Amino acid sequence: MLEIRDLRFRYGKRSPLVLSGVDLTLRDGEIGVVLGKNGSGKTTLFKNILGIQKPEGGSIFFDGEDLLKMKRQERARRVAYVPQSIHFGALSVFDTVLMGRVSYFGYKAGQEDEEVVRRILRDMRLEDFAARNVEQLSGGERQKIAIARALAQEPRLLVFDEPTGNLDISNEQLIIEEARRVAREKGIAILTSLHDFNQALELGDRFFLMRDGAIRYAGGAEILTADVIREIFDAEIRVVEIEGKKIIINGGQNQ
Repeated sequence: MLEIRDLRFRYGKRSPLVLSGVDLTLRDGEIGVVLGKNGSGKTTLFKNILGIQKPEGGSIFFDGEDLLKMKRQERARRVAYVPQSIHFGALSVFDTVLMGRVSYFGYKAGQEDEEVVRRILRDMRLEDFAARNVEQLSGGERQKIAIARALAQEPRLLVFDEPTGNLDISNEQLIIEEARRVAREKGIAILTSLHDFNQALELGDRFFLMRDGAIRYAGGAEILTADVIREIFDAEIRVVEIEGKKIIINGGQNQ
C-alpha cells in the first residue's frame, strides 16, 4: 500500500510550495488516477515518489517501508516508471525488456533474469516480437514494451505519466486493458495521471483531484461531479449516465 502524508516540495528555499501537504493512499491492486490542470503538481508528485526530487517534508511509505530513505537500487525494485515519451534505442524487444532487470544484475544478466523476461513476454503475448527492433514498432506496441520493461523490475507500484497521451483510440484501449490486467492479476498498485475524464473513469478505482499543489478530493467515481470538476478545472461539463455508465461531456448543464 502506498501512503503519502503531508508531502511538501519547493524548487528553492524562497520559492513557493509546489506540493503543499499532499495526502494520498492507494492499496495493492488498485489503480489510482491523478487529475488536475497543468501546473497543479501532478508531475512533481510523481518525481517525488520516484526519488527524482527530494521533498522538503512529509513521508512516502510503501508496504510499510520508507521510500525516502531507500537507495536508488532498492527503490527500483519496488517502484517502476512508465513515461509518456519513450525512446528505447535500436535494441530488440527482448533486450529492451531485459534492461528493466538492471537493478538486479548490474552489468551482466543471468539465466534467472532472462527467464523473468521470457515469462513477461509470454504473459503479455509479446513472444513473437522478442527479436524485433523496438524502434520499428507502433506507438501502442512500444507502450506495451515500456510496461513489460517496468514489470521486469518486479515492482509493487507502477507509476504512469499520461500513458495514452500520444496514442490513437485503439491503442489507448489496449493500454487501459493491459494496465487493468496487471493490477488485477499481479496485485500491483498503479498510479497514473490522465487528462481525459472518460478514460479515467474507465481505468481508475480511486481518483485524486489536485489543485495548487494539494489533493482537494479523493475517492471513487462518485467524487467526479460537475461541481467538483468546475472547482478543480474551472470548466463547465455535463455528467450523464448512458446504460448505467457515467459519461462526462464538455460544456452545458447536467441532465
